[in-house]
This record gives sequence, structure tokens and C-alpha cells, in this order.
Amino acid sequence: MAEYTPPKVWTWDVPSGGKFANINRPTAGAIEEKILPVGKHPLQLYSLATPNGVKITMMLEELLALGNEGAEYDAHLVKIDGEQFGSDFVAINPNSKIPALLDYSSNPPTRVFESGAILIYLAEKFAAFYPEDPSARGECLSWLMWQMGATPYLGGGFGHFYAYSPERLEYPINRYAMEVKRQLDVLDQNLAERRFLCGEEYNIADIANYPWYGALALHNIYGAGEFLDVASYKHVVRWATEIEERPAVQRGRRVNRVWGPEENQLRERHDASDFG
Repeated sequence: MAEYTPPKVWTWDVPSGGKFANINRPTAGAIEEKILPVGKHPLQLYSLATPNGVKITMMLEELLALGNEGAEYDAHLVKIDGEQFGSDFVAINPNSKIPALLDYSSNPPTRVFESGAILIYLAEKFAAFYPEDPSARGECLSWLMWQMGATPYLGGGFGHFYAYSPERLEYPINRYAMEVKRQLDVLDQNLAERRFLCGEEYNIADIANYPWYGALALHNIYGAGEFLDVASYKHVVRWATEIEERPAVQRGRRVNRVWGPEENQLRERHDASDFG
């Protein structure tokens, strides 16, 4: 492979290639006028059941399971094939990423984007899955921010070069595989001494980390389970398995899902009865 010599000034002459190349661009903002639907509940979620989207539907279903009627929500499907560049969506999230939330219980409605910010917003709004003690809250926030900083190496780094790149290149795969295994070891060592990431209590740190590392441990995302030897991280597997057995998690994983067996899909969610 010929060595690449970067130009003095990079220009976007040729798309990067690989899966999702048709939606990658170096500029922000809307590319078309598109009105988003609005349902009957104060909380309006615009999302897709990627790991970042699943965090929020898990959280909302957990809040409803606790009896928080105000957590009822409409979940509208936003496919990341260009729909995230519609004008209404960009007005909620200028970064054009799912998930995005509008809360109509305030006037004007409150917009919240970035999955970690949405988790904190909902945890504070409903006083749930968020420790009150400052020390415990600090631990919770540390693991939440760890996830937000770590998983771009898993998804955009390892996942891209292992599964989505136009060609498999040894150097980036080795580089990101090393980092993902280090991350798994960080989690595994922590969970060797704790039931959940922060101790005995399940909270938004677990809700944030499970859709990424639980999927890696249990569902062979990127087809890389054997390659990364995920089964050897036994404490991560145990933790992910316990979380996945929660009924609210099972419901949350189905919302805005458009792939896999049909019985696991719920393209949009507007009422608890939609689960059947």
C-alpha cells in the first residue's frame, strides 16, 4: 500500500467510500425543508435504534416502569440515510445526529440533543436512575462520560475499519482493536467488584454503556465477537445479561428498530399498547 502524503489543505474532492459514505460530508446544516411529526405526549423523541438511540428508549421505558406517567412519549423514526439533515430535525440537533428530544411541557419547548445530555435531563426531570449523594453522582457521571468518550473508538474507529471500510487495512484494525479490548478490560475489572458500573444500584451509567458494550458482549456487533474474544470478559457478559433481562430494556430495544426479526421491531412508538 502506497504511503499517503497529505496535501497542505484538505479538500473534499472524493467521498470517503464505504458504508454510509453517501451521508458523510464536511459541512453542517439542513439540506432540505422537512417538517417533523408531533405526537400527543409532551416528550417527542426522534431517533433510530442504534446504540445511542436505544439508550433513550431504554431510559423512557424504565421511567414508565417506575410509574412516571409524565415519561410517556412518542418515538418517531428518523432513518440516517439523509433524514437527519431535514430542517426541523436540524433545528433540534444542529449536529444532525440521532437521538434528539423535544419536551413540550415547557414553553417554549426544550430541545435536548446528545444521548448523554438527554439521559441526564430525564434523570433530573424525574429524579430517577441518578444518585442523590454527590459522591455517588460523581461516580455515575464519570462512567457516563467515559462511555461518551470511549465508544467513538468502538463505533467510528473499530466498527468502521473492521466492518464498513471499502477495504480492510491491518494498521487501523489493529490500532482500534487494541483500544476496544482495553476498554472491555476497564469495564471487566470494574465489574469484577460491582454488580453494576457504580455499585449495587442500576443507573444512567449502565443505561448508557449497555447498548454499546452489551451489544458487543452478547450480540456480535460488527461480526467481531470472536475476533475480539468478547466471551473472555466474563464480568461484562454477566452485567450485560442481567440488564438485558429487564422488561423495560427489552421494550426499549424494540423502539425505532427497522432490522432483524419482525417481532423485535417497533418502527414507531406512541403508546404502551403499541408493544402488543
